[in-house]
Amino acid sequence: MISLEQFRALLESPEGSRVEFKAATGGFHFEELAKYCVAIANEGGGHIVLGVTNMRPRKTVGTHAFSEPGRTEASLFDKLHQRIQIEEYHYEGHRVLIVYVPARLPGTAWQYNGSFLMRAGDALVPMSDDQLRRIYGETGPDFSAEICPSASVDDLDPAAIEVLRRLWQRKSPGLVAIATLPVEQLLRDAELLSDGRLTYASLILLGREEALGRLLGQAEIVFEYRSSEAPGPASERRDFRRGFLPVLDEIWRLINLRNDLQHFQQGLFVWDVPTFNESAVREVVLNAVSHRDYRQGGSVFVRQYPRRIEIVSPGGLPPGITLDNILWQQNPRNRRIAEVLARCGFVERAGQGFDLIFRECIRQSKPLPDLTRTDAHCVWVILHGEIQDPEFLRFLEEIGRERMASFGIEDFLVIDFVHRSAGVPEQLKPRIENLIDQGVIERVGRGKGTRLLLSRLFYRRLGKAGVYTRKRGLDRETNKALLFKHIQDNQSTGARMEELRQVLPALSRSQIQVLLRELVKQNNVHVHGATRAARWYPGKKQPDCNH
Repeated sequence: MISLEQFRALLESPEGSRVEFKAATGGFHFEELAKYCVAIANEGGGHIVLGVTNMRPRKTVGTHAFSEPGRTEASLFDKLHQRIQIEEYHYEGHRVLIVYVPARLPGTAWQYNGSFLMRAGDALVPMSDDQLRRIYGETGPDFSAEICPSASVDDLDPAAIEVLRRLWQRKSPGLVAIATLPVEQLLRDAELLSDGRLTYASLILLGREEALGRLLGQAEIVFEYRSSEAPGPASERRDFRRGFLPVLDEIWRLINLRNDLQHFQQGLFVWDVPTFNESAVREVVLNAVSHRDYRQGGSVFVRQYPRRIEIVSPGGLPPGITLDNILWQQNPRNRRIAEVLARCGFVERAGQGFDLIFRECIRQSKPLPDLTRTDAHCVWVILHGEIQDPEFLRFLEEIGRERMASFGIEDFLVIDFVHRSAGVPEQLKPRIENLIDQGVIERVGRGKGTRLLLSRLFYRRLGKAGVYTRKRGLDRETNKALLFKHIQDNQSTGARMEELRQVLPALSRSQIQVLLRELVKQNNVHVHGATRAARWYPGKKQPDCNH
């Protein structure tokens, strides 16, 4: 939260490329907000302040724009795939909205509907090609776009080239010429051929085995299947040192050979769930190929065990990407590879794809991807295939695929936190109200005792009304009655706090104390002693009462 001094300093700051003031008394168009966010992020980050005049000395006039800032944050994320915080601030009786726009990552630029915007005085204008090139050059040259001087078109696998042609045609059916383009024109249009010379991306995606062995031996994927944790040779090992485009399907075929189905039944409802989700596995492998560091000599490893898969790729996370922001930020290490994969329909241009991976794990009630072994030298992703809670799987089925299709990754994360009875992180709390409105979760209690539960409606549909009651806990009056009964039953010796906590184990000490104070006000109980020596007795305390 911004302090009073910080807000006053913000009012005095000059409006420029990193600060924008708008009166917006009657409202503000969402499209304009998104465009300003893009431009300010590209200028290095800053603020958009709504409800304040733009000429100094500025006055707060208040704004009616975006009555639900949390929903606006969610809409901005859906549109821009970036996390932007909006704070509602009240100053001199007026409502002000402060939009905190983060800076773009090095080597990346934000865009809105294909336009990379920046500020030009009071106007928003597209960046020039030269400006974009300078931005993309900030993190050093893109290795995958560099020319491989010793490579020729003969070093490419014709079958892999036809895979590129077929996938590109399927992704862009309007480009009918793709089907008949000569090979060199196809490669030029895909930016894999520059001035008649091949890029490293062309070798990584389309190269023959002999060519990669000679020119870029580390561009290989090693698949291993291990039936146990015992050391020693793998039960099966395959080395793929050839163009990646045809290899992705082959890797999934090998994994799927041992992809057991997990069977579940509730009443008459029976369903089978694969141990390994195809979309999640493919996305991790795509990330490993498009974001690894090809200047390091190691290979990408895909290790399959009966109930987990480990994908390890050389090089740490790309600049600006951390384990904390990996779901929200994007910064491709090998932009040319990412662009070609996007043309083939595999990934969004320069996308990280981890939101899809997390989404699929939650939807199938599996543990979230484990990246804890990632360090500066490698990215290590572990996908666990064991289903944790079949009832939660059925719960998501009851929500319905159509409704879940409208959920963002933040919604899925909130549902997962609620299911695991874990606290919802602060940055995800704006999504809570939307899920309550949707009837997916509900709020129980008040004040510090507030909890979130999965909806009563879905527990009923699952035939698990008793589970809901247990999770929700007893109502307030029932809890007080249980405390009072225990105190009555132990009136000769008095009831200690430790005993009362055993009566209501789901409540904290402070919550039990609140209930006891209410019983005291009602003259139902009284306390003798303090701290650990305190004993609770039935009835109103008498001035000369001795126990």
